[in-house]
Amino acid sequence: MVASPTYWGNIHRLQRPFPTISAMGREIGGSFSVSKTELLDWRTPSQRTHPSTAPIELEDNLFHPSGVVGWLGYWFTPALTSTHHFRHRLSLAQAIFSFVKHLSPPGASVRPFLCHRIARALLLPILTYGANLLTPNYTMLRGMNSFWHRVERWTTNNSFSTTSPILDREACLPPIISYCRYRRRLAALRVACAPRTPTQPLPDSHPPSPPSPLLGPRTRPRTIRKPSPLFTSPLAGGWKSPPRH
Repeated sequence: MVASPTYWGNIHRLQRPFPTISAMGREIGGSFSVSKTELLDWRTPSQRTHPSTAPIELEDNLFHPSGVVGWLGYWFTPALTSTHHFRHRLSLAQAIFSFVKHLSPPGASVRPFLCHRIARALLLPILTYGANLLTPNYTMLRGMNSFWHRVERWTTNNSFSTTSPILDREACLPPIISYCRYRRRLAALRVACAPRTPTQPLPDSHPPSPPSPLLGPRTRPRTIRKPSPLFTSPLAGGWKSPPRH
C-alpha cells in the first residue's frame, strides 16, 4: 500500500520493490502467484478527479484497477463504501438460512431455544461480519433488518402480524443496528486498552528481626502494591488512570 499525489507515482512506487521481494522469496524457496494480483485505487469523498485506469506491470503482465477487491472476508471499493460488502454478507446469510429451514421447519420438533442458538451463533456472525470496521447505510440496513425479522419469526414461530419490537424481545435477539454499534465499540476498546504491566514487589525497607533461639527467624511481611492499569488511546497517545486506594 503506497500513497502519492498522482496515480502514476503510486504505480512506480508499487512496481519498484517487487523485484527485490521476488528475489528474497526465491532465496528461501518461495514464489508469488503474480496472476492473482489485484490493484485498487483508494479515493476519498473530497477527490473530484476521474478514476484511474493506469495499470501496473509485474513480470510482463498488466493489471488494471479493480472496482471491488476482497480480502479476508472484507470487500473494499475505491470509495470505501460498505454497500457491496454487506450485500455479499446478506446473500451468504440468506443461503445458510434457507438451508437451515429445510432441516428444522416451523412447528417441527426443534425447540425454540435451539433455534435461538442457531440464529445467534450461526446467522448473526455471518450477517454482521465486518461491522467492527464498516457501517451499513440506511438502504442496506433495511434489507438486513427485513432478513433478520424473518429469522426472528422462524425462531418464535409467530405470525406476520407481530410487530418488530415485539419480535426482538420475544426472540431475545438484538436488533442489527444495536449489534453493529456493539461490535464497533468492542473493537475500539480492544485498540484503546493495553496489556497490564506485571506486578513487581516493593523493596523491603525494614530489615528482618534477629533470629530467636526458640521461635526461629522472624521476618516482617512484605507489602505488594498492584500497579494501576495502563490505557492507550489511538487519538491522544497514552494516559494512565489514577491509582486506587
